[in-house]
Amino acid sequence: MLSTALFLLAAYLLGSIPSGYLIGRWVANIDVRTFGSKNIGATNVARSLGLGWGLVVLLIDMAKGALPVVVALSIWSGGTGRDALIVALVALAAFFGHLFSVFLRFRGGKGVATAFGISVVLVPKAALASFAIFLLVTWIWRYVSLGSLIALLTLPAWALVAGYSSKYLGLTSVFALSTVIRHRSNIRSLLQGKERKI
Repeated sequence: MLSTALFLLAAYLLGSIPSGYLIGRWVANIDVRTFGSKNIGATNVARSLGLGWGLVVLLIDMAKGALPVVVALSIWSGGTGRDALIVALVALAAFFGHLFSVFLRFRGGKGVATAFGISVVLVPKAALASFAIFLLVTWIWRYVSLGSLIALLTLPAWALVAGYSSKYLGLTSVFALSTVIRHRSNIRSLLQGKERKI
């Protein structure tokens, strides 16, 4: 029990690493939270520092979600319902670490990249389908926020169709709900026609 709790804490701390904020400080000595959308995510970093650095942040944010889940699967791989629950909790710990970073006074990003990194490991078929939706929506309407929203909102449906564990279905549902909550300002901007296009 203690080892599980410590692993959950480690996953949360890894997820809490604010890569976008750190890259901004290291590369240009700026706080990306004072630029553009004021978010620490890859899209705002790309707008503030260039596409290359945005991609670096994207990969780091995906990895900090995927890595603890990969390790958790290697430990709790018995295939029992309890094992799947522990892995899902590890994923949630990393995800909420990104949303509520202990290093940024419990503030953080919107969680899309971290959620996707986790999904690639746990529900790869659903993740692939959602990524295709993201590309299609973003290409047609040129809004990253809209593509992210629709991709994450459809993720639970893809996970259900693909027949993944109910624990992972619940996990993807948390991702979807959190995405809507975290994108409230983007949703308002989209409705008002003020959202920035790529």
